[in-house]
Amino acid sequence: MEFNATAQALKCPNCGREVEIENNLERVVEHNLDLHAIRTIKVEEKTSTSMECEGCGAMVEIDATSSTTTCPYCGSPYVLAKKQVESIIPDGVIPFKIDKKDVEVIFTNWIKKRWLAPNVLKTLYQKDKVQGIYMPYWTFDADTSTNYTAMGGIDYEVEYRDDKGEVHTRIETKWYPTRGHINHFFDDVLVRASNKLSETLLSWIEPYNTKQVASYSPDYMSGFCSEIYTIDLKDAHNDAMNKMRRDIHYMAERDVLMRYDRVRSVRLNTSYYDETYKHIFIPVYSTAYIYKGNHYNVLINGETGKIKGEYPKSPVKIAAIIIIILGILFGIYLASSNEDISYNDEIENTQYSESIDYKTYASFFEEEMF
Repeated sequence: MEFNATAQALKCPNCGREVEIENNLERVVEHNLDLHAIRTIKVEEKTSTSMECEGCGAMVEIDATSSTTTCPYCGSPYVLAKKQVESIIPDGVIPFKIDKKDVEVIFTNWIKKRWLAPNVLKTLYQKDKVQGIYMPYWTFDADTSTNYTAMGGIDYEVEYRDDKGEVHTRIETKWYPTRGHINHFFDDVLVRASNKLSETLLSWIEPYNTKQVASYSPDYMSGFCSEIYTIDLKDAHNDAMNKMRRDIHYMAERDVLMRYDRVRSVRLNTSYYDETYKHIFIPVYSTAYIYKGNHYNVLINGETGKIKGEYPKSPVKIAAIIIIILGILFGIYLASSNEDISYNDEIENTQYSESIDYKTYASFFEEEMF
């Protein structure tokens, strides 16, 4: 039997019989993040493992980062439950909710909207190259208390005369020291526990609803691939801390901008309390294709269907767009040259904040790059 994303149960592909998977939420445990956990939960130093097939008894050599496989002799798919125990059993799993048959539609709709992609890409989708993978992730919780200092700027207008004696105005900024305090609880900060797939693509297909984590069962793995973690708890915790610091920095900037027009030189002093972690699996569909000798990867969120990927840009289409833009600009120039337009050279001396609203830029680049 295989896990069926639509039924959210084990299902026989031949007769259609379904078996419910037990979900005991009491087994989804938050572990205390202490020095013992950080020192002991590390990646195993081995490259492969010999496993006995539960179907025919053959010995199969398994990649060290795989936790499910198909026997090359009898074709039986099975979960390497013993191997999971040797590393670390996940505390929970977000099951696949997008069926594999829906992936083709998602990919086709996505590639149709890639205007700069060569037309031939629309025919490159291959069902047999799509893999449903349960990717290992760490999640971190922490209660934080932050004192911050910063410089807040207030804008004001100043009149001045140019060389011709004409009066203009410009914006200047007066800077003042300020301070504040932020309390924030971080819940389920996601950090990948495997480095096999692109970190950039994985971040683009987030978020995942970690409130819907089910208790771990090998039944969810049936019919899918899965991996054991390859990133230590210590390294993952450092990544989580960096994410928290960036968010706190952003919160401090927003707090200052409630009282001032601009902000710069934010400094943080953060204390972390009641830190916990857990190890979960999240669902990802992965596919790759080759175009003119280059490899391109596409990932799909197995819970929401959100898709991001790499694709080649057609030089012909790019050239056509540039020609059209130049034509429009030239038309505007010709139209404006027939009018009597005067411009006042106004000099602005505006000091801008050193802070960046990275969430706004991330949204912009997401549309531009993918």
